[in-house]
Amino acid sequence: MLGGGMNMNRMGKQLQDMQKRIAKVEEDLRERIVEASAGGGMVSVKLNGVEEIVAVKIEEQVLASGDRGMVEDLVMAAVNEGIKKAKKLRETEMAKVTGVSLPGLI
Repeated sequence: MLGGGMNMNRMGKQLQDMQKRIAKVEEDLRERIVEASAGGGMVSVKLNGVEEIVAVKIEEQVLASGDRGMVEDLVMAAVNEGIKKAKKLRETEMAKVTGVSLPGLI
């Protein structure tokens, strides 16, 4: 029985260590930036690795067009692409810590 308890202690320690590494990755991802654009760069967004938008840029000529629907579509396309890139970055970095790739679960 004592041997089993020792194994559980070791597993608990390993789990705590992994949780600390994951927390560190999450912290680092807040500083990592991905960029995506739409409309040939007319709209661009920057997101951090935890999928928070940190910047949006819309070229003046897009705004001057007065086409609200087009602007909305371009922003949506750029944000969606940015989210995909941020998710991929996060999955890649988490896989380095966990040793397992879990697309779509993180």
